Amino acid sequence: MFGLNQNEVRLVKKLSSPKKIQDFLNALPFNFEKRGETCMSPRRVLREGVAHCLEGALLAALALRAQGQEPLLLDLTSTARDDDHVVALFRFHGRWGAISKTNHAVLRYREPVYSSVRELAMSYFHEYFLNDGKKTLRSFSVPVDLRRFDRRGWATDEKDLWYIVDALDNAKHTRILRKGQDRTLRLADAIEIEAGKVVEWERKKSKIQEPKSKWREN
Repeated sequence: MFGLNQNEVRLVKKLSSPKKIQDFLNALPFNFEKRGETCMSPRRVLREGVAHCLEGALLAALALRAQGQEPLLLDLTSTARDDDHVVALFRFHGRWGAISKTNHAVLRYREPVYSSVRELAMSYFHEYFLNDGKKTLRSFSVPVDLRRFDRRGWATDEKDLWYIVDALDNAKHTRILRKGQDRTLRLADAIEIEAGKVVEWERKKSKIQEPKSKWREN
């Protein structure tokens, strides 16, 4: 199945619902990319036992596909000061939901209650902010169908999947704010900012200089 070996197929089949996929991703340590930026395939994520948001979304999309869903990613883009985020989309009874790998108390799983991808994407707007309270979500993409990369073996590729990063960057995006609207946005409340500082996985100190990554902790 999708080029996976028997052990990998067995594990992926255990992730038989969006809830189980999300629980698995939550238990997976966050990939802080201490030795450089990565975009690991699902096979490598299962082997390495870590994932950042895009890597988690890729694994989630593969598991959803094993359930008969389309393997779809949604790209959420921010201002230059903040990090982008990627989630895996799924549908249940005609409604959209999302599976999200994040290290924070926000930008997480979405129940399948949204009537459109836009409605789902907008649910992230008010919790997408920096420690100074400024809200930073600016656009969302059309769903990117990973089946277009089947010939490249995206599920099992041993190389980083930078071509999927390029596809997300080049996908059509819808701007959220109108011109000048960013100047009218209210800052997040102090209690929201404090809640947003909660992390699921603590970054261990390292002597290795960590590069800036667009997927950092989102």
